[in-house]
Amino acid sequence: MQLLDHHHPVFSTSYADVLKRIDEIDPVRYGATRNFLNGAVTYLSPYISRGIVSTKFILAEVLNRGFKPHQIEKFIQELAWRDYWQQIWIVKGNAINESLKHAQKPITNYAISKAILDANTGINALDDGVSSLYETGYMHNHLRMYVAALACNIGQSHWKAPAQWMYFHLLDADWASNALSWQWVSGANANKKYVANQDNINKFCFTKQSGTFLDVAYEEFAVMDIPEALKHTTNLDLTTPLPTTTAVEINEALPTCIYNFYNLDPLWKKDILANRILLLEPSHFNQYPISQKTLDFIISFSKENIPNIQIYTGEFNSLKSEHSTRTVFYKEHPLNEHYVGIEDSRDWMFNVQGYYPSFFSFWKKCKKQLHY
Repeated sequence: MQLLDHHHPVFSTSYADVLKRIDEIDPVRYGATRNFLNGAVTYLSPYISRGIVSTKFILAEVLNRGFKPHQIEKFIQELAWRDYWQQIWIVKGNAINESLKHAQKPITNYAISKAILDANTGINALDDGVSSLYETGYMHNHLRMYVAALACNIGQSHWKAPAQWMYFHLLDADWASNALSWQWVSGANANKKYVANQDNINKFCFTKQSGTFLDVAYEEFAVMDIPEALKHTTNLDLTTPLPTTTAVEINEALPTCIYNFYNLDPLWKKDILANRILLLEPSHFNQYPISQKTLDFIISFSKENIPNIQIYTGEFNSLKSEHSTRTVFYKEHPLNEHYVGIEDSRDWMFNVQGYYPSFFSFWKKCKKQLHY
């Protein structure tokens, strides 16, 4: 898998490249450097979010190389965060679209600062990060937190519109980890807000900026007015450029496997003869819009790695009424509850399910299943 540099990762749509990237993970260096812009991050998030590989599979591959859990606890924890957010989504459902624990305050708008959208805040590391997001579909996790803090806690925007904007552009768009992380930063899903000043940004992004509106001591954030640069807000009009519906051919003697935005696993049921359909439901993408770049990524990956897959733009119920499908298989996901058929479970790293109010209460349970 080609990687130009930490600003411009290139995400291959070859499954073989994904496996190669898993082989190349340095989980020890990851733990030590992940918060730095040039840290040893894995660039696997688009493949995890799209259900191409599971957190369980990645952990097993890394442990098979001889690493012991105590050496790589930070790496395992970060994988576990993904499962944690998903478990909250399973239990809470659409409630994650609202502030989960506290009302965010203060809020002065339900839009997003135009300067953030235009990569023109004057905070160089963040502006570079937003430009790179538009170009590559990726943003380093620490930068995501900085941008969210800027939008919600400095710009006083309600978290939801900016969270949808970021989701729209991310190849690793995962509504649970995205929405709940934005809520965590804004104090809607945490007991305090997350803020970072210019010194912190300089340290982790290797910039040397000073004199910006973030170049202040932390106690000043509590009394700071919205900086001029962030005052002009804009509403978003995010729409998914779905391909037009074309007829699909269903062999009624065979079962049908349904793939979607959250399940593109090329190994799933690959040994059975089946109709394979990538289902793109307009209702799903109206609620959770994605960009052309993200759409191209999922379609390219599907065509390259899932033999004979056909694309169906339309609702699950329309597919069922237009074709007599024998047995329908699909993978469990909170957005698939209206599917009818045989549901396969997803692969979780740990046998820990349900809602935990904090990650660390969840992690304590998970940790017991690791052999230290």
